[in-house]
Amino acid sequence: MDASVSTRAEPAPLDHATVRTIIIGIMLAMFLAALDQTIVATALPTIGRELGDLQNISWVVTAYLLSSTAATPLYGKISDIHGRRTTLLAAIVIFMIGSIACALAPTMFALIVARFVQGLGGGGLISLAQTITADAVSPRERSRYMGYFGVVFALSSVAGPVLGGVISQSVGWAAIFWINVPLGALAFFMTYNALKKLPRHERAHKLDYAGACLLVIAAVLLLLALSWGGVVYPWASREIIGLLAGSIVAWVLFAYRLMKAPEPFLPLGVLGDRVVASATLAGFFGIGTMVGLSIYLPLFFQAVLHMNAAESGFALIPLSVGTVAGAQTSGLIMARVRHYKRAPMIGLSISILAMIAMTITAGQLPMFGMEILLVIIGAGLGTLFPVTVVAVQNAVAPHHMGTATGTVNFMRALGSAILVATFGAIFLAGVGATGGVSVETLIASTGSGVSLADAFRGIFAAATACIIIAFLLLLMMEERPLRGGERPTTVVLD
Repeated sequence: MDASVSTRAEPAPLDHATVRTIIIGIMLAMFLAALDQTIVATALPTIGRELGDLQNISWVVTAYLLSSTAATPLYGKISDIHGRRTTLLAAIVIFMIGSIACALAPTMFALIVARFVQGLGGGGLISLAQTITADAVSPRERSRYMGYFGVVFALSSVAGPVLGGVISQSVGWAAIFWINVPLGALAFFMTYNALKKLPRHERAHKLDYAGACLLVIAAVLLLLALSWGGVVYPWASREIIGLLAGSIVAWVLFAYRLMKAPEPFLPLGVLGDRVVASATLAGFFGIGTMVGLSIYLPLFFQAVLHMNAAESGFALIPLSVGTVAGAQTSGLIMARVRHYKRAPMIGLSISILAMIAMTITAGQLPMFGMEILLVIIGAGLGTLFPVTVVAVQNAVAPHHMGTATGTVNFMRALGSAILVATFGAIFLAGVGATGGVSVETLIASTGSGVSLADAFRGIFAAATACIIIAFLLLLMMEERPLRGGERPTTVVLD
């Protein structure tokens, strides 16, 4: 298509105070979404007892996971069409409505439905925060802000479980949802006026509803299979096989729709870009591995090193500290050097070596040595956070920024779900478990830490393989020069 230039006047370059207000506001919104993925976990037993339904408490987490993951790419596309400000404010409002409904839920079913609604808002907060940062600052400046976002994720992962347990026991479980209301209102009003000054790149496009529905159906069926497989139903059961088969059919139809639709939900030009493909898949394996380790390492500490739940939570802090340090360092380096891939390639290399050491010495290394390895692994994986997002945003046109960023976050969430399920299947196979049984149930029912060490060694070996794949994908990624300094003063139309 021919290129032309819009006659609409561009807003003046953003001053430092406006950028700071925007960044603080969207970091607060991102913190809300990230916190609600972890704060509920330790409050689940209390919630189940008070609502008189312990059987379905896992759905409180699953409902949020399903809706937030499926909604993530939708927000990216919608923001490309209707603008970031309107889309972000809508996401905050939906999240707050869902939070109020959660706090007031009289039954477990009502809470699950409210968590689904809350996830519909939360799914847009993280990817939209990254997209808005891309609109506010240039790619070269942007990398340092992505390091700050890494701090938000690490803080939420550490503070969430602690706050959930303390608040639910001292104040009541409803309070963990009520706190979202004032924080969400603060994020809303901080960004309400400041976002009016953002450069606008939305297009006169139509949303491909058929493609969007197929993507959501494919993702939800896959996530249900991964959530229920080996826990609610055996992996070989007809229920799980049926869900997986349905997901495969939906993915095939979605791919066909991408090739045939006049305006596909995910533009082929974006998906086919070498930088987008490599960086997105590197995040799939790298960030997915990080999430998988954060879930199974506490179980390793409890089953093999005989720690209690609180001790295992504190033992995971070095992994988060390393992640923050790696993300911050990588972001600062990316803003200053031309060959920005070198930092994450070095980081992933040392993570691979540390994971190999952990695999070999599982259950044998002193706790101090274990914590040193976790810092190294976290620091190496953390270097991947800013580079993959900024490289993708740098590779696409401004009017595809939301779609591309949403795709990155969607693949990270999908990768996390798939790798967590894969690690669980490897563990259960390592101990010879059969039938529908969860890793947590198996660990709680056995007193043998020696036999379980070998099963966890299988998880660590799989994590090593995933980091190697992330390294190879990053190695294949084209290192395009970052656009720096000024923002574009025109909007290019296809």
